[in-house]
Formats: sequence, structure tokens, C-alpha cells
Amino acid sequence: MFSIAPRMAAVEGLRPMFPGLAVATLVAVTAQFLSEHYGAPAMLMALLLGLALHFLAEPGTRTAPGIDFTARSVLRLGVALLGARISVELLAGLGGPAIALVIAGVAATIGFALLVTRFAGRGWSFALLTGGSVAICGASAAMAIAAVLPRHEKSERDLVFTVLAVTILSTVAMVLYPMLAQVFAFDARDSGVFIGGTIHDVAQVVGAGFSISDEAGETATLVKLIRVSMLAPVVLIFSLAIRQSGLANSASGRRPPLLPGFVLGFLLLAMLNSLGLIPSALADLAAALSRWALLIAIAAVGIKTSLGRMVEVGGAAIALLIAETLFLGVFIVTGLHFLG
Repeated sequence: MFSIAPRMAAVEGLRPMFPGLAVATLVAVTAQFLSEHYGAPAMLMALLLGLALHFLAEPGTRTAPGIDFTARSVLRLGVALLGARISVELLAGLGGPAIALVIAGVAATIGFALLVTRFAGRGWSFALLTGGSVAICGASAAMAIAAVLPRHEKSERDLVFTVLAVTILSTVAMVLYPMLAQVFAFDARDSGVFIGGTIHDVAQVVGAGFSISDEAGETATLVKLIRVSMLAPVVLIFSLAIRQSGLANSASGRRPPLLPGFVLGFLLLAMLNSLGLIPSALADLAAALSRWALLIAIAAVGIKTSLGRMVEVGGAAIALLIAETLFLGVFIVTGLHFLG
């Protein structure tokens, strides 16, 4: 007979996490309600509501352990589930030159971030966090990258700032970039590549693309998912570089894993989807679960962060994110010009 004692012990170990997880879930549901009824980005609403509830993350409160658990483990689950939307067929549908342009834009933006961060007085980890979030997929990328960066006392503050900034910039771009596509006289396909290759968050890409035309919207969504597919290799490269250079946290006395579990999950789901082993209905379910997991996790991250400490980020960090966004936009427009 199998003993149920280990299972009971596991359940008892998770019991202290429930109050914090419940609070973060309630914040996420509220943010989604506000998003659907007032048009504001759900991620932004979850962050702002979370910041207002920082007292629930104070040491000694019943909700603190669960909020910490949600900000770490639920986040990783959400990133892993993103892989169910990626496939080789998806990547091949756009054509080699456009894919090369998107990949080059990701790499160049991260390199640009590492270069200009020195002038902003911030460290390399802040450059990877902001550059990766701008280059790949906004809030989701920021949360995935933060999971492999060395932890420090300002980690949550920097993550919340980055998510907040890229969400606001994405919303602004959703309004401005379709007008810029007309100024540049882009056709529907090039407009889609421009929109999908530059706007940070998926929801804003969809909104901006379909505001131009159905063809532009479909192309923009495809290009955006190609950028999302870069999340796993970029996070893996960051993790390997940090591990090999000895820049990981020394407090724990352990090196980070060679392949983070959530990246492995992302790659596994992407492989299964490429082989046609994930039905479309299941892939859609995984995408919905991923979105909710990330929304709940960012609510928890917001709760963990003190609003007063957000002011400490400074104008240089804001200027850095704007510069990275402009650099990516100029890079994609220039690439489209040379591609004809």
C-alpha cells in the first residue's frame, strides 16, 4: 500500500501559502474586471492595486508567505505555459528575412541596453531586465528575466518599475504606432511587422495591429509570438552567463541551475506543439492559464513592493526605458526599409 503521509505533509506545507495566494488572485480578478469595463491594461491595474496593499506583505502577516510564493512559483508556471503557443510552423510562416530582422532587433536592443545603462548609473542586471523586457514581450519577459537574475534588496522595486513602465509605453505605442505606420507608408504586411516587432505587450500588439487591418493584425500577432519564442533562449543565455561568471547570489552558497525549470517547461511545450501533440483547444487553455498566472504573479509582486521605494528609481531609469523603446522602433523601421 502507498502511504498518504507524504501527500498530507505536502498539503500541510502549502496551507500557509493560501492566504497570500488568495489575496493575489482577488487582486488579479479585480484588475481583469477593471480592464474589461474601463479599457485599462490588466497588468497595470494589478500592479497599482497591489502597490496599495503593500501592508499585506509585511513580515509577520499571515499573507506574507503566500505572496512571496505567488511572486516566485506562480510566475514561473505562467512563463512555462507560454511555450504552448510556440511552434516551428509559426516561425516558418513569416519568412526568413523578417524572422532575422526580429531576432536581430531583440539582440541589438539588449546590447544597446547594456551600453547605455552605464551612462544611467545602473548595473548590468538592470540593463538585462529592462532591455529584455523591451526587446521580447514586455511584462512577461521582465518577470521571467527577474527570476534568473541575482537577488538584491531592490529586486522587487526594479521589477515593478520595469513592468509598470513597459505597460505604459505599450499603451502609448498602441495609439501612436498605427499612425506612424501610415506616415511611413507601410503596406499591411510591413505595418504588421512594425507593430509586432516593436510594441512590448501582446494585448497592445493585437489592438494596434487590428486597428489598421485584419492582415496587419494577423501579421503583427505572428511577429509578436516570434519575439515571445525568443524568451526561452534569452533567459537561458542570461542564466548560463550569470552561472559561469560567478555573479549569482553568494548568500545561498549555490550556483543557479544550468537550465531553469520554467525554461525547460517552455521549451518542452513548444516542442510538443511543434510536433502537433497539443490540440488547439488545449493550447488555448494553456495560453489563458498562462495569462492568469502572470496576472496573479504580478499582483503579488506589486504587493511585495513599497510605493515609497518606487520613487527612488529616478529619472535616469525612465529615460533608459524610453531610449530602449525608441532604439527598437528605429531598428525595425530601418530594417523594413532595407528589406524593401
